[in-house]
Amino acid sequence: MADSSPVVVVTGANGLVGAAVCRALVARSARVRAVVRRAGSAPALDGVTEHVGDFADASVARAVTQGADAVVSTVHPMGSSREVQHRVGVEGTPVLARAARDAGVARFVHLSTAGVYDRSAGVGDVAEDGVLLPEGSGDYPDTKNATDAALAQVGGLTTVLVRPPAVLGAGDTSVWNTLRPQQVRGGERRANPAQTFAWVHVDDLAALVADVATGAVATADDPERGPVAGGTTPVVVAGEPATWRDYLGTVTDALGVAPEWTDEPVWTGRLRTDRARRWGWTPRVGLAQAVDELRRGLTGGT
Repeated sequence: MADSSPVVVVTGANGLVGAAVCRALVARSARVRAVVRRAGSAPALDGVTEHVGDFADASVARAVTQGADAVVSTVHPMGSSREVQHRVGVEGTPVLARAARDAGVARFVHLSTAGVYDRSAGVGDVAEDGVLLPEGSGDYPDTKNATDAALAQVGGLTTVLVRPPAVLGAGDTSVWNTLRPQQVRGGERRANPAQTFAWVHVDDLAALVADVATGAVATADDPERGPVAGGTTPVVVAGEPATWRDYLGTVTDALGVAPEWTDEPVWTGRLRTDRARRWGWTPRVGLAQAVDELRRGLTGGT
């Protein structure tokens, strides 16, 4: 009897989000092809097979997508030079998407970012149809927007652009639980306490990604009910409302340093998650749990 478990390719499977997606997929009985650049770095889980290579290499992309049901793309070298971000994101990701389309893959799920939206002072709540930042807004939003646009041009593929804000979750490579606190320790402590801190926990993010990849969220003609078959559908995913007082206040308190509160005009709106919720997603990790995990990570569990 043939194995009916879905086969899902995950790029960046050794990263914070990629590893969480692998765990969520395995929990849903999927078979995972974990694509990594370094041998031995994929999650050691039953149902996960490591594939070492560069997904932007057309031959690698063809090999890993053959016979797959879905592809999850999580890689974007945030913090690298614009040239590297462009090469990996804007040029590389569509190579994988075209290979997926040609292999008959049902769904391509891409980790985009809510950072593509204009969230400047005075802008209200933001949903999927929010105004995108213009070119010249920064290397990260520019290249993420360009990657999304390039994927939308790959016809014949059902593509979902998952757009999270700050991703909280424990891990050595976690920007918001590990890397940003290191910068705070180094002196970067300025923020308006009233500014919105939009966030989502990595486990909740991974749950939505896994549900979309495995087909638990059915396609629909209306993007408010599900991914549009053969089209490109963005979906915003975020946890409960929070401010920079919640985030930076927790980090500085845990590190024993003082925040530098400012009063410049800032965005105080919310990310609207109505679409994700209509797709059946509900976040399980609340703000209290997320910041407690953050605090314990910074204080050694005390």
